[in-house]
Amino acid sequence: MVTDAYKKAVQSLWEGKATITVREGKVNETNGRTEPVERITASDLACRISFSTVKSTEPTEEAARVAQTVALYIDPSVDIPEGSKITVTQKGVTADYERSGKAAVYTCHQEVPLELWKRWA
Repeated sequence: MVTDAYKKAVQSLWEGKATITVREGKVNETNGRTEPVERITASDLACRISFSTVKSTEPTEEAARVAQTVALYIDPSVDIPEGSKITVTQKGVTADYERSGKAAVYTCHQEVPLELWKRWA
């Protein structure tokens, strides 16, 4: 069983801060239309971003493909809905990401696969 001390030790390595933003429909009082608006569901959450580079090993005439995978480590109690925008600041760098897959949930953290933010769907 994981103790609170272990959980605090793991989370003490998290030097980033995350903000979770979702897009919702809100009725415009002026014209009665439902228009999309951004709403922050959680902010200033301790987290850590991890990067790894994967190279293609298939022999081709082209240069080897290089892909970067990004994982967000965050408390397992944090709900990150599909399609949400995740803004992370770590080591003075701020970037926007989107959830790109199902999170792997562990006792003291969850690993959320991310992609760079493109736009709202």
